[in-house]
Amino acid sequence: MTKKSTIKVGETNTYIVSWLKDYAKNANVNGFVVGISGGVDSAVTSTLCAQTGLTTLCVEMPIHQDSTQVSRGREHIEQLKKRFPNVKSEIANLTSVFETFKNEVPFSNDTIRLDLSLANTRARLRMTTLYYFAGIYSLLVAGTGNKVEDFGVGFFTKYGDGGVDLSPIADLMKSDVYALGEYLEIPESIQNAAPTDGLFGDSRTDEEQIGASYDELEWAMLEADKKGENENYTEREKEVFQIYKKLNTINQHKMKPIPVCLIPIEIKYC
Repeated sequence: MTKKSTIKVGETNTYIVSWLKDYAKNANVNGFVVGISGGVDSAVTSTLCAQTGLTTLCVEMPIHQDSTQVSRGREHIEQLKKRFPNVKSEIANLTSVFETFKNEVPFSNDTIRLDLSLANTRARLRMTTLYYFAGIYSLLVAGTGNKVEDFGVGFFTKYGDGGVDLSPIADLMKSDVYALGEYLEIPESIQNAAPTDGLFGDSRTDEEQIGASYDELEWAMLEADKKGENENYTEREKEVFQIYKKLNTINQHKMKPIPVCLIPIEIKYC
């Protein structure tokens, strides 16, 4: 199920950079702030923002972070600052903030729910931090989610990494992001690293959490558009398709607008 990107990489790069510049101009802001994780999505997003010539603030926000993720992120930031004079960086170590939060909320013996809640808390602390920097420097928070994560399986934290002002790469499959990463010459250490959300303080990968690779999920996402499961699928394809369908279904609350209780006119006005 290895997927190869079909986008025109150079033209896609130019289009996104132009879109970012126009959006920032219309919003009357100075540029963008991007959370840097050491992964390909944030590396590509920050490089796209940097090409606008507008202020691009790259923020590291470690919370008990795996050392390899930290080193990849810093390698990328240093490379980006050498290439683009408009790139700046900040480090906000949120480990003590996270620990304080843990000490102030009730403990749960349900370790699965506890671990997931704390993982999502990390993402939400980072979102709050990015909006702090956005506020003091008049920047927009640029999201780093790709199409598979944002609109396929909902692999992001609601009001965490899903809380952004604009999403430059959310119409790109993961294979497209990798193609852009190669074109933009982001560090090979990032291009070759297994994708991880970095929310558990260890090196577990996205594939280990989801049960399928991004290549497999791209395949399933395209198959789902055909409105049905094919009886000729292999056993692994059947398994992946079911994983995709399950995650796509249970995470619809992340992908759809917030439900609003609309009051009937006959009882709204007296």
